[in-house]
Amino acid sequence: MSPSDLSSTQPLDQSASHSTSQASSQAASRKRQMPPSNTLSNWFFVTAFFVLVMVVLGGLTRLTGSGLSMVNWRPITGFLPPLTPEQWQAVFELYQESPQYKTVNFGMSVEDFKGIFWLEYIHRLVGRFIGILFLIPLLYSLFKKGMRPWTLKVLGVWILGALQGALGWYMVKSGLVEDPWVSPFRLCAHLLLAFLTGSFLVWYGWSSRCGRSMSLLKSLSQPLTLISFLLVFLTICYGAFVAGMKAGLIYNTFPLMGGELVPDEIFFHEPWYLNFFTNPVTVQFTHRVLAIFTLATLWIYGIKRFQKSSLDVEKRWLGGLLFWSVSQVILGISTLLMQVPYDMAVTHQAG
Repeated sequence: MSPSDLSSTQPLDQSASHSTSQASSQAASRKRQMPPSNTLSNWFFVTAFFVLVMVVLGGLTRLTGSGLSMVNWRPITGFLPPLTPEQWQAVFELYQESPQYKTVNFGMSVEDFKGIFWLEYIHRLVGRFIGILFLIPLLYSLFKKGMRPWTLKVLGVWILGALQGALGWYMVKSGLVEDPWVSPFRLCAHLLLAFLTGSFLVWYGWSSRCGRSMSLLKSLSQPLTLISFLLVFLTICYGAFVAGMKAGLIYNTFPLMGGELVPDEIFFHEPWYLNFFTNPVTVQFTHRVLAIFTLATLWIYGIKRFQKSSLDVEKRWLGGLLFWSVSQVILGISTLLMQVPYDMAVTHQAG
């Protein structure tokens, strides 16, 4: 082939390559496109709201000691409460065999028992309601042809919700064996799974509203975004440890703990790393430090995104994020200083 022949084929090769690249780009774009649906989006958001309600109810059951009042788990048949005096007595007798009754509520009457039973019953009932509520968009996506690309996503979140119920019972079981307190690790896992489920629901809500299959993992590929998310995740994790160990009832001062920035008991146990999981002082200290680092990182992230963004809606959401991050820290400090009143503690957990 002569040089002139070679030169004459180059534009054709480049054109073919460009056409192939453009076709691949268009195919990938079509793959990312999903049918927009305000109906499905609304269901995602409504379900996310009820997940938040579950978190609030879960916080109340923990604070009031109601979470261990129901000593069995019947996810299918347990939706009806005791209705007759005989049924109440039978349920109460089951509770009397639990460690919480024997060591904390010994001598409690049936009427007093009803006070803690109803809150846990409502908590579980709302969980069942969420499961049924979420079946509606699942069936909707199955039977409506245009919504079928959403079926696997909806099914995946529904499975997360089912696992949440099983994990909740696994957590409760830890307080029905010897000590009348649930495991902080299981409490942490229960709360984090609720956090992830709610996050997916909100994410899919926006995705279905926009009609685009936006990748949550891809959105976390940027280092500052990933760091911000992980810090929020870890702060919530240690918040659960604080709740499970009742660590918020010690050192109710800020920013000092016992007159020191770093308390003397922080490495009380051996080996030292166990303190981060078993020492209430270390757990509270870690939660404080994580909260401050999270606040600073979120503000750096928010300001940088605000400067780059040209969308008014994104700027409003960024403003809301920055405002709520400050509010959450102030609320957490206030909850600590006031020795964990129920209303403030639950609001902080909801945040």
